[in-house]
Amino acid sequence: MSDSSRKPVEPFKIKSVEPIRMTSREEREQIIRKGGFNLFNVPAENVFIDLLTDSGTSAMSHFQWAGMMQGDESYAGARSYFRFEKAVRNIFGFKHVIPTHQGRAAERILFQTVVEPGHRVPNNIHFDTTRANVEVRDAEALDLAREAAYDPDDRSLFKGDMDVDKLKALIMESGAEKIPLVMLTITNNSGGGQPVSLANLRAASAVCRESGIPFFLDACRFAENAYFIQQREDGQSGRSVLEIARDIFSCADGATMSAKKDALVNIGGILTLNDDALAEELRNNLIVSEGFSTYGGLAGRDLEAISQGLEEVMEEAYLEHRIAQVGYLWELLHQAGIPVYGPPGGHAVYVLADRFLPHIPSDQFPGQALSIALYREAGVRSVEIGGVMFAKKDEATGKDVYPELELIRLAVPRRVYTLTHLEYVADSLISLFERRNTIKGLRITHQAPHLRHFTVRFEEIG
Repeated sequence: MSDSSRKPVEPFKIKSVEPIRMTSREEREQIIRKGGFNLFNVPAENVFIDLLTDSGTSAMSHFQWAGMMQGDESYAGARSYFRFEKAVRNIFGFKHVIPTHQGRAAERILFQTVVEPGHRVPNNIHFDTTRANVEVRDAEALDLAREAAYDPDDRSLFKGDMDVDKLKALIMESGAEKIPLVMLTITNNSGGGQPVSLANLRAASAVCRESGIPFFLDACRFAENAYFIQQREDGQSGRSVLEIARDIFSCADGATMSAKKDALVNIGGILTLNDDALAEELRNNLIVSEGFSTYGGLAGRDLEAISQGLEEVMEEAYLEHRIAQVGYLWELLHQAGIPVYGPPGGHAVYVLADRFLPHIPSDQFPGQALSIALYREAGVRSVEIGGVMFAKKDEATGKDVYPELELIRLAVPRRVYTLTHLEYVADSLISLFERRNTIKGLRITHQAPHLRHFTVRFEEIG
């Protein structure tokens, strides 16, 4: 599929199908009002095409389903754990491999162990659960992405890179003792799903090692990131994705991962590192809340599915299709004049909601308004990544400070939808764009103190 003008062809056959139902516009109107204009409150059976997230929504292969039948459900030291440990070490290379029930559990256990009030934790851009797990510890989550990350029109190939000069300045300002670890998210989900270059990983790693600060990766989409390095970075084109992935992890001291992304499974997480003393503390915390250290809240069959998924995600035919499928949706929208964040990333297309709806001000949440309008229009569920998810209260003024990017994310589940589904999504957004001035803003009627986007409720203005 080297010819970029060709449609990406799925490198798999469909063996099992699940019916989906198109609701009427009248039904959808009732559903969103009942749910407080929050798409997290919409029952999945009332969604036609679900692009809310790529987390845990993958279609598993026949090898994964077969592997689940071999799951060893022993409480301690199950055979399935040792297969899982071997699969993780083969790619990540770290000494200690700790299973968790999902990625945010790995984050919670890590930050609960090493982060204290007043600490500062830098990242390129923290995603929602990572930020929340830092802030719930009364610490500060800092975003140090390069300026290009905040420019949707910049076509740099590695807009997920951390600004290493900003990292050095933070260490000088705060002192290394105030920074329990540096994290880097690959790919950078909150910044358009953009990859991080191997050169940038090495540069950030060198700064951390010189300062004695542990360097961890949020590795949810490590395979996609490795594929982008192979395709885009000078000197990497002749190397396998597995070789590049191993180079990525050699830069770090450890990693957290939601296996629900690039391990192609519906549940599971990974916490892996080299430090013996820290690993012992993490396992003790795991046992308190998740389960014994060889199952971490997962069944043996889940560990089997993750092990197989980690092998399959390294297949370059899969990755070629995965990236091309997302790029195809991006190109359909871009060619139609829909404002999208560029260049296309690995797992999702990001629509610039503030440009799509310039008549809706930030305090009326254009991203949320657009996501509601798309569901109303076509039964397509997306997610807002903007003021609802990331606005912060300025302690001095009491006013909300809104993020630089106001987006909706169309996250494409792995091995689930065909090109026809994506063409339907594109057609729906294009139709909506022609009537964008009819879309109304929203005001919040109820919200939680952390991760409010999951449970917040709105009413429409006007």
